[in-house]
Amino acid sequence: MIKQELLEILACPQCKGPVELNPESNGIVCRACGLLYPVRDDIPIMLIDEAKPLDKE
Repeated sequence: MIKQELLEILACPQCKGPVELNPESNGIVCRACGLLYPVRDDIPIMLIDEAKPLDKE
């Protein structure tokens, strides 16, 4: 599980905006860019090349 202290200092590498943990707790979401950064073994992978577009609902 990602700690809240870590989430508060993380920023999207593309737009430098705020990020949040997704509801499934398996990724970090940037709403501004519409990207989902994966979390593997409780480590956020904040690389633009690893990000996936968010599903449009």
